[in-house]
Amino acid sequence: MNLEIITPEKQLFSGEIKSVKFPGTIGGFEVLNNHAPIISTLAKGEIIVKKTNDDSVNFEINGGVIEMQKNKIIVLAE
Repeated sequence: MNLEIITPEKQLFSGEIKSVKFPGTIGGFEVLNNHAPIISTLAKGEIIVKKTNDDSVNFEINGGVIEMQKNKIIVLAE
């Protein structure tokens, strides 16, 4: 599954991942491979990315939106 995290200033992350956890506006949620298509708003909080080598990377955001379809996730974050 491919993930891109983009802010107005720069691209924070781009690459293949195992899973990712998001701070949704009505509660946190996790996206795994072959997840159903989804569009959601994000609250202030932490995105936790689990890479394919099992390392984790965290990103603090002030909100944003996520779109997932066909195992590609795009996050537009503040």
